[in-house]
Amino acid sequence: MPAHATGAFEVKVTPQPQDDKVGDPTVGRLALDKTFHGDLEATSKGQMLTASTETKGSAGYVAIERVSGTLRTAAGPRTGTFALQHTGTLNRGVPEMSVTVVPDSGTGQLVSLAGKMTINIADGKHSYDFEFTLP
Repeated sequence: MPAHATGAFEVKVTPQPQDDKVGDPTVGRLALDKTFHGDLEATSKGQMLTASTETKGSAGYVAIERVSGTLRTAAGPRTGTFALQHTGTLNRGVPEMSVTVVPDSGTGQLVSLAGKMTINIADGKHSYDFEFTLP
């Protein structure tokens, strides 16, 4: 049965220089720097690629981030790293997002971690609900 971890996080998003080979202003690259609090006490670093459109409220993104820290579980705290893969779209203002643990990316006491994370943004504050399994 999956377990849940919840908490808040802060994220710093830094635009990166445009790749001369892409040369398309509708394609962006950003660096991610996060700090998680709550049941997941961790930091992460990652990269995000975005695509904007001429239609207001429509866009897409993909991202990968490496999370390093401690996850509280029923068996006690577990320390290690894992990767999260993001896929998201905004269709005329309606968001759809998937954030999944990359299979076999767990290290240390987080080997074999699997799961999905839901990200919530309300009043400019970020929070997460992480549904996971860990043998």
